[in-house]
Amino acid sequence: MGHLSKVKPIIIISAIFPVMYMSSAEISFSGQNREVISVTPEKSSGLDALFVAFNSSEISELKIASNNKLDVEIFSNLGGGFSKPLSTEYSDGYTIVKSPNGDCGYIIHDGDRPYYIWIVDYSQHYFKLNGLHLSETQECDRTNLTVDGDGSAITYYSIDGRPCELSREINLVYDNLEWTDSQFALKKISSTLSHLSTPLSITPPLYCATEILVSGDVFLQKWGLGVEASTYASLPNGVAVHASAEQLNVPVDDELGSNVINVDVAGLGGSAPAEIRFSAEVTDGVIHSEWQIASDESFDNLLFRFNEREIDFSFEEEGVYYARFIGSNSDGSCSSFSETFDITIGASDLRIPNAFSPNGDGVNDIWKVGFRSLLSFNCWIFDRYGNELYHFSDPTDGWDGKYRGNSVKSGVYYYVIEARGADGKSYKKSGDINIIDYKRLGTSSAE
Repeated sequence: MGHLSKVKPIIIISAIFPVMYMSSAEISFSGQNREVISVTPEKSSGLDALFVAFNSSEISELKIASNNKLDVEIFSNLGGGFSKPLSTEYSDGYTIVKSPNGDCGYIIHDGDRPYYIWIVDYSQHYFKLNGLHLSETQECDRTNLTVDGDGSAITYYSIDGRPCELSREINLVYDNLEWTDSQFALKKISSTLSHLSTPLSITPPLYCATEILVSGDVFLQKWGLGVEASTYASLPNGVAVHASAEQLNVPVDDELGSNVINVDVAGLGGSAPAEIRFSAEVTDGVIHSEWQIASDESFDNLLFRFNEREIDFSFEEEGVYYARFIGSNSDGSCSSFSETFDITIGASDLRIPNAFSPNGDGVNDIWKVGFRSLLSFNCWIFDRYGNELYHFSDPTDGWDGKYRGNSVKSGVYYYVIEARGADGKSYKKSGDINIIDYKRLGTSSAE
């Protein structure tokens, strides 16, 4: 004998289905071997209830609790406007429809407002999953899987004949790499599919070796008949990269202040030589790596190419440069490009002060040139007799007004500078330096 399956309160498959009541109409089924599952229909469908029967041919009765016999109509995918009346019986407080059909809708007239329901015959949409494997044809932006089985969309119809999809809630689980703050990290991906497409595609594509598991559907699982299939992807077809650039020789203001003449550059570059470290992180499928440096944003005019993932490069000539990283798979059919880094190197400049006051007050205590984009530099300081007092070759340095550790006297001294700019310009400069009179605080002096 079949059993009576009550649907109020409604059977809930997933937490996403809210509890649903059909006012005074209580619907139940008898004769079936497995419970009839109630699902919340799409709101715009106009349906009050949606039921999934394992096999509608097993149902002997559709029963509606009522105080008297109710009129019931049946409708197809054409909608309720094309409904036809059904023969019903009334017994023990129930209006009864004998041997109801599946994949059909029913209109129950109870009072002023009709109630609309649809019964899905699952036996006509049975989920089959015999095998799973990677497709022979893959694309760069997705991983394609071939499914041996059937999980096509289950369609029910609204009261006006509009098709609606009943989600199968098929589970798809695999591992993939995702970019975090500093690296590509392994993450478990779990998604729910309304149905199985052909081919079944994973987007973004697989970036690492992983097992792929498909299981379901939700209705078979509810009935204790769930199935699953898996495959192992040992060679990920997807490639992804993440690149960064860091300037290594950024002038740092000390207590004396930086003497580099600023360039109007928002990002990398400025004064040559500008040493920049380019670094890249890649996913498992990247076999070939290349940093490219070009003089044009379209990278038609490549100046340098490096196969390392990390390089230190010194920009020593004036101009605007562009750098990017490319990672590709073994045959070069799929590539991933990093963002483009702009590097601007300013024209050379040399500005020479003619006075300073090394009195230890923290203001103008060091004689320093102002410069930009100098690739070579030499400066000699002489007294009025032609004696060399100081020499330095780093333009960020300067003269503190001392000779052999002792402060020199105030007065006029002389400099000679030879330098070469990143723009090819040569500098040969000479002139006087005036040490402004200052009060010596117990220090000895020497000419």
